[in-house]
Order: sequence, then C-alpha cells, then structure tokens
Amino acid sequence: MTTVRLRWERREPPLTAAAVLALGPAVPALAAATRDRLRAGHRLSAATDGTALLVLGPADDLPWADGAHYLGLDGRLLVPTTARPLPAADLWRSALGAADGQLCALVPGHGLVADVPPPLTDPEALAALLGGAA
Repeated sequence: MTTVRLRWERREPPLTAAAVLALGPAVPALAAATRDRLRAGHRLSAATDGTALLVLGPADDLPWADGAHYLGLDGRLLVPTTARPLPAADLWRSALGAADGQLCALVPGHGLVADVPPPLTDPEALAALLGGAA
C-alpha cells in the first residue's frame, strides 16, 4: 500500500470560479445568499447533504458567503480557485472514487463526490438549510 499526502501550492493566475462550497457553520449563509440570487433571476444548481452545500453556476451568478470556498475546474476536479492540489488533480478525483458524470470537489481537509444536480427553480427549496440565516 502506498500513501500519498495531499499538498497544496498557490495558483497564479487563479481559476475562474465555477462553484462555491460551504461546510458546517457556513452552510446557512450560503443557502440564504443562494436563495437571494435565485429570487433575483440567476440560474444556479446546488447539491447538499445537510452539512455541506455546493452551488454551481457562472462565476458572475455565484453567491457570496463568508467562510465559503470558491472553486474552479482543474481538469475534472473542483478545487479552490487560488490553489493547486499536488499530485495532479485527476489523481485525487480517482482517489475520491468519483465516477464519470459525477461532481468531485476537493478543499483542504474535505473531499466531496456528488451527482450533478438539476438547476434550482424554487428559491425556497433551500429553507431547511437556512438555520438562523432566514
């Protein structure tokens, strides 16, 4: 068995944002900001497991939330826009067990694999994630 340690290096120039990921306590704020963007007519998709919220869309449409990670595509892996995983992104996608057609995101300390979500059409679909951020 070989163990490979994930390392990060600074990326210049940054990737274009394609998604934003909130974990734990940052989820309600991102859910509220996403709801507001949907109400304003922006087209977004979102995947959640209750403890994480991944919002996908064009960079200019993505909501902003304190503590969230803005992600860009490095090959077929979503990573922080200003960081590059070492070794190569596609190796981490494979190590996380992402199948073809699934989303895969990697941030320091967390990996996420999810099916590609459909576009959100109801801003109130995020109500369960709002907590105190309503």
